[in-house]
Amino acid sequence: MKKKNGKFGQAWIVDVNMGYGHQRTAYPLKHLAFGGEIINANNYKGILEKDRKDWENNRRGYEFISRFKKIPFIGEAAFSIFNEFQKIQSFYPKRDLSKPSLALKYEISLIKKGWGRHLIKKLKERRLPLVTTFFIPAFMAEIFKYPGKIYCVICDADIARPWVSLDPKKSKIQYFAPNSRVVERLKLYGVKEKNIFLTGYPLPLENIGNKQSDILKDDLRHRILNLDPKKKYLKKYRVLVKEYLGDLPKSPDHPLTLMFAVGGAGAQKEIGIKAVRSLAKKIKDGKIKVILVAGIKEKVKEYFIKNIKKLGLEKYLDKNIEVLFTDTIEDYFKEFNLKLRKTDILWTKPSELSFYSGLGLPIIIAPTIGYQEDFNKKWIIKLGSGIVQENPNYTTEWLFDFLNSGRLAKAAMGGFIEGEKYGTLEIEKIISKKL
Repeated sequence: MKKKNGKFGQAWIVDVNMGYGHQRTAYPLKHLAFGGEIINANNYKGILEKDRKDWENNRRGYEFISRFKKIPFIGEAAFSIFNEFQKIQSFYPKRDLSKPSLALKYEISLIKKGWGRHLIKKLKERRLPLVTTFFIPAFMAEIFKYPGKIYCVICDADIARPWVSLDPKKSKIQYFAPNSRVVERLKLYGVKEKNIFLTGYPLPLENIGNKQSDILKDDLRHRILNLDPKKKYLKKYRVLVKEYLGDLPKSPDHPLTLMFAVGGAGAQKEIGIKAVRSLAKKIKDGKIKVILVAGIKEKVKEYFIKNIKKLGLEKYLDKNIEVLFTDTIEDYFKEFNLKLRKTDILWTKPSELSFYSGLGLPIIIAPTIGYQEDFNKKWIIKLGSGIVQENPNYTTEWLFDFLNSGRLAKAAMGGFIEGEKYGTLEIEKIISKKL
């Protein structure tokens, strides 16, 4: 078994390709993966064609509905039906929510017919802890009697019943929870307390370093200067900032930078172009840099480039405006994490990226898609780390109002202070102890 710093190769790390969320959650754990490779449950080497088709039906349905939702009436109606399958019940009054949902029963029935047996048989070749960022591979492992520990990393601020097995009191699946609400939700679903670990969401090591390093704090020291140009926030909270960050530099090490990130299905790309249109003069004047994230979606990249040219901003490409696109998911995550270090504001729908507020990144919250994002939005707002977007057509007005008032600096510090930042290190520690 290969090793790196004593940690490499400790576990099977398993994700799925359904949007970016489950893969982004797995990426920071790659250094723990056996052979240094994350296993994609719906696209691993040697996958049975029947299994691939079952996974593909799941993924295509999600992406189609996400894009289809924006069509008036018909799209909204179709999405509302789909959304019922991932509905999250109200938390209060606290009560027993362990009764299995129809969606869960359906997925389990497919597994019992053989879906995923081949994958688990391959993983049984080495009795390593199995860490998955999606519940279905965890169920597959349990049903097909995987002999090692089974861990499931949760990537939302609250979760629906299908994340938990049919009979949670007898289940051996253990959960890594990103926040205390998920811990309590798992208990309501019937998961035994000993099978729940409050770790925080796994953020990239290249952005957090370790608890002794200054990577995260140093990035935030420079970011705060860009987010508080009028010093409105620092006048009130200078002591607080000094307590958490120490002395600030004399000037930021990068221009004010806004990143707009679309989801894996390519939804909401139009919002990014509306924002760029509004910010065009400030982009030309060098008052702001904008990064439009297309991920691995070539059509989204082409859409961004075409509209940047229409707006007369072509000569500013790769200077004051960038399009982040790569051919592979791994290269995308590498580039994304690197650019985040010089990003001041993250504008995105409240997906798994909600947890990136722990890096001291204020979130501009785009419209939600699905129940889980509704709950993520509530969590970001409660944490004080995000602000709901105003009309994108007038971005240049409200965004600079937020900056000049110190609201975005306050959101950055709120996420940094209140958010869990070291989930990756906590997960690593638990796996090491349980080997």
